[in-house]
Amino acid sequence: MEERPETELISIPATPRDSTPEILTPSGHRSPRPQSKEGGKSWGIVSLTIAYFWQLYTLWILVQLHEAVPGKRYNRYVELAEAAFGETFSYSHRNRLGAWLSIFPTAYLSAGTATALIIVGGETMKLFFEIVCGPLCSSNPLTTVEWYLVFTSLCIVLSQLPNLNSIAGLSLVGAVTAIFYSTMVWVLSVSQPRPPNISYEPVPLPTFTASSTMPSTFKHPAHVPMWKGAKVAYFFIAMCLFPVAIGGFWAYGNLMPSGGILNAMFGFHEHDISRSLLAMTFLLVVFSCLSSFQIYSMPVFDNFEASYTHRTNRPCSVWVRSGFRVVYGFINFFIGVALPFLSSLAGLLGGLTLPVTFAYPCFMWVLIKKPTKYSFNWYFNWSLGWLGVAFSVAFTIGGIWSIVDSGLKLKFFKPS
Repeated sequence: MEERPETELISIPATPRDSTPEILTPSGHRSPRPQSKEGGKSWGIVSLTIAYFWQLYTLWILVQLHEAVPGKRYNRYVELAEAAFGETFSYSHRNRLGAWLSIFPTAYLSAGTATALIIVGGETMKLFFEIVCGPLCSSNPLTTVEWYLVFTSLCIVLSQLPNLNSIAGLSLVGAVTAIFYSTMVWVLSVSQPRPPNISYEPVPLPTFTASSTMPSTFKHPAHVPMWKGAKVAYFFIAMCLFPVAIGGFWAYGNLMPSGGILNAMFGFHEHDISRSLLAMTFLLVVFSCLSSFQIYSMPVFDNFEASYTHRTNRPCSVWVRSGFRVVYGFINFFIGVALPFLSSLAGLLGGLTLPVTFAYPCFMWVLIKKPTKYSFNWYFNWSLGWLGVAFSVAFTIGGIWSIVDSGLKLKFFKPS
């Protein structure tokens, strides 16, 4: 938290999201696969809709709390958590509980998503190369790990942009490409004959996140245009999310591979869809992944530089900043290559981090805004927050049960 100067560009506090990697929508959001059996399609759509509007509501809370105290602003999710939980629950170590509750899940989501983007981006580059080059380049092609390395190197080059404001143009490119390829993927999928032996057994659920910058002044508080921007962003997210989820389910059902709808489209319709359309789709995915890597990694970069400045009492030099970002990129690359089984823990880790999206913002609203006790606002936010905690416990137990039931195959340095 800091004093707000007369005019400055500020960042929207983004809500971290837990996810199952699928197709990326604007700003790196993941599209889910609706659950199903008979009538399961309807329940899947209902669940997706509830989750969508629940997250939209918690984003509204974060936008309103951004400037909850006159003359001050909370730039980061961690600062809001410290302001809400630190003074209320922590007596011996002021503001520590808020940091403990928020730092791990936000760091996990940022780094975990960056690793997932390296995997998705590298595999998509490999598919793009296979389509464009065809049999001419089949003699000695790059391995999957080598494509991960190529994509990581591109991410590291782009990560040298210093802050959120400097990647605004890159973020716009990523959002536009995501809208285009999301539309192309579901249109191409539903326009082709469905695979034989398709059925509609249940499969997992969703996620997404947003961030942006805009000017803030005392006379013109940022939360008004910030919320308008968030609504526009979520409108486009819905345009990507729901058609892909519904169309992907209709087209592939339980035949959807673990890699998501892109892999399904390539696997089932490689010879049915023109090579130029497939290549264009995969290229747009690569551009979107490159953009999303910068957005999701920026909180980690920002926290490191703030910590460095606080500890050394001097600004972070270009060499230190660049060195950290290079190391960060290759750490994510190493994790993706060395620990490919981490995707098996997605349910467990997603359950542990779910309160950051669905519960903590509701608690923050009550503790910072202090609505009248026993009013509808008070009851609604406490109830919604504890419901989010209950879902977190249920999903965590489900993740543990899934690991116990199916086992965990520890395959080190063997990415699929």
